Amino acid sequence: MATSFIAGALAGWAIAIPVGAIAILIIETGIRRGFAAAAAAGAGAAAADGIYVTLAVVGGAALATTIAPIMEPLRIVAIGALLAIGLRGLIRLSRTSRDGPAATDPPGSLGGTFLRFLGLTILNPATVIYFAALIVALPDIGRDAQTRAAFAAGAFLASLAWQMVLAAFSAFAHHRLPQRVQIGISVLGNLVICGFAVLLALDL
Repeated sequence: MATSFIAGALAGWAIAIPVGAIAILIIETGIRRGFAAAAAAGAGAAAADGIYVTLAVVGGAALATTIAPIMEPLRIVAIGALLAIGLRGLIRLSRTSRDGPAATDPPGSLGGTFLRFLGLTILNPATVIYFAALIVALPDIGRDAQTRAAFAAGAFLASLAWQMVLAAFSAFAHHRLPQRVQIGISVLGNLVICGFAVLLALDL
């Protein structure tokens, strides 16, 4: 079980650590709203990884085959969602720059932030195929329910740990950096989100 847990943790880190649109959004959320909001966002992303790794250990390669036909429609939805988020963020920041500190976002609901990032991360079904491929490639992981559960727990906790690192980093910036610098970083983050959307569209 310990070996399966470690394998799951390594798999979770491998999919969570590379910088992508969700990581940028978590950091941008923390810079704007502080640790609690970024932690809620990170927990939502990690929960999506946990759902997908659980589906993978239960359904394996058969589930990956079932999901494959809907990957392209989900990618189109993801492109639209990322582009909308990036453009909305840029519009909000332009108002903030024009009107001053009073125009910054209200704190918002932590539960709503969690659900938003859960939904955004679930729009990437390639995650379940990634985990299913690992389980097929490492047959010892799937030999019984205990090892599958250990693998899933390791992947989820590793993803959650990394998201909390991002939340802490962005919260540090939130408390230490001048507002003008925070706005500049948020502008860059939203431009990167729009860039991710464009790259995904070009890859269709």
